[in-house]
Amino acid sequence: KALQSRQPVRRCMQRAAFIIGLLWRLGARGLLQQTRRLRPLQLLQSRLAMTTGSPETATAKELKKQLRRLKHVGNGSSSEAAALEERLRAREAWEKDVANVKGSITEKSKLLPKPVEEIAELQTRYKELTGENDDYKAGKKRKAKEITTEVDPMTPPPDASTFEPWAPRSHFRFEVLHESKKPGSRARVGRIHTPHGTIDTPCFVPVGTNGALKAVSSEQANDADVQLMFCNTYHLLVHPGTEVVSSAGGLHKFMRRDRPLITDSGGFQVFSLADADSDDDGPELKQKRVRRKKDAQETQHGKLCSVTEQGVVFKSYRDGAVIELTPESSVQAQKKFGADIIIPLDELPPYHVTRDRLEKSVQLSHRWMARSLKEHLSNVNDQAMYAVVHGGVDRELRTRSVEYLSSLPFDGMAVGGSLGKDRQEMLDMLQWLMPLLPRNKPNHLLGIADPESCESVVPLGVDTMDSCNPTRVARHGTLLTTQGDVRISATKYQNDHTPIDPQMESIPYTRAYLHHLFKQNEPLALTLASLHNIYYMNHLMRELRGRILRDEI
Repeated sequence: KALQSRQPVRRCMQRAAFIIGLLWRLGARGLLQQTRRLRPLQLLQSRLAMTTGSPETATAKELKKQLRRLKHVGNGSSSEAAALEERLRAREAWEKDVANVKGSITEKSKLLPKPVEEIAELQTRYKELTGENDDYKAGKKRKAKEITTEVDPMTPPPDASTFEPWAPRSHFRFEVLHESKKPGSRARVGRIHTPHGTIDTPCFVPVGTNGALKAVSSEQANDADVQLMFCNTYHLLVHPGTEVVSSAGGLHKFMRRDRPLITDSGGFQVFSLADADSDDDGPELKQKRVRRKKDAQETQHGKLCSVTEQGVVFKSYRDGAVIELTPESSVQAQKKFGADIIIPLDELPPYHVTRDRLEKSVQLSHRWMARSLKEHLSNVNDQAMYAVVHGGVDRELRTRSVEYLSSLPFDGMAVGGSLGKDRQEMLDMLQWLMPLLPRNKPNHLLGIADPESCESVVPLGVDTMDSCNPTRVARHGTLLTTQGDVRISATKYQNDHTPIDPQMESIPYTRAYLHHLFKQNEPLALTLASLHNIYYMNHLMRELRGRILRDEI
């Protein structure tokens, strides 16, 4: 009863508070209007004068703010508001024109060769719009122009005579144990000796993009007999950076790995940031990931900005920070990482480019690799450097690339660039390319190492090959076995308590257990599946080495 008796009082108090608040707001509004009516005429005139400044001194953003202020106060005439709106429209149109011209200049400047006449016309238009005397970005690029001059795209790279002849290294050695005697086969079994251990060839090289195999620890990788692991300089540059890795004592100590490592130059990742939907690109064996246009427009992170003789400039995909990568800085970063095998900076044009564009790219890559090699030889640091043979599927350009790079004191040869639109075109290219490579040095096939490709390229003489394919398909539920691929999430494996592959050593878990883990989205599923596929790839390599020793392939 006491509570019921208090409810009417509470309702009355709430109504009274509402009425008081309403009256206060009405009174405050009236007081504000009265204050506005009493404003001095001079204050009003100064406010109106501020809204009628010249377009050159007020941006569209400032004009919008002034227009909102004028309409909100309500003391300006309709003609004043109309004049300000007209100025705003003119200013917005002007800013849009300037932005379009600046964007066109930036895009045209990226092209190789540069359309000089079109850029000159755009610069003239930019000066007309802005009234400036200097070209767009002239001030920003002045320092770079002092360092590097314009180079003819067809300028030949430095002659081999400018380098010391190659000599065997005490820290890096390659020996051939057996060459297949089967007619037509170039397969061989060998060993690569590095400061961190021996690599039996042919060898599968899993990719630890960020200094780690996804979902697999260094200890687990050792247990699976991973002899050589591939790490990406580009991703490690973006995060954690060279200084962090160097302060840890190098990449081996940073990731607690005591076996050999190989790092790339960062070039492949940088050039894969180019628009995957561009007109000069198309189906390719090493296909670039198509990024959603919405994401690209929203962030503008992870974008290739420019390619010059000096190097490449790109934006970090992580925070949009601008990073410059040159042949020298790429090698210096890899020196701090301390991998056993390093790769020089090169350009990666897409598959569908004109021969003229491809030839210029090969020449640029040769000049960059020569600079990378000079930087490497100034501080060898117990590391080996592989050259990267380019030329797409063009026989003449590939041959020219092999001849030039073989004349330089590189420790090994890698086959890179665009390898064709499909596996068959790659194999056709390797059929005539591999005999051109020096037999006394190891070779590496960049980016291709799925099981079918491995079995196809080993008879052609490929020693090592890297790919993230086996671990990637594992994370999506595909297990590689000697009986064929197993889609472990299929219902037929729900009660299958047999080993994943009884014909080989692998993880001690059943198919039913991995089926359960994938169905329940357990993180352990990714680890176990990835481990199994690594076990399988190393088992496949051992089988291939055995068949070569028996002269079967």
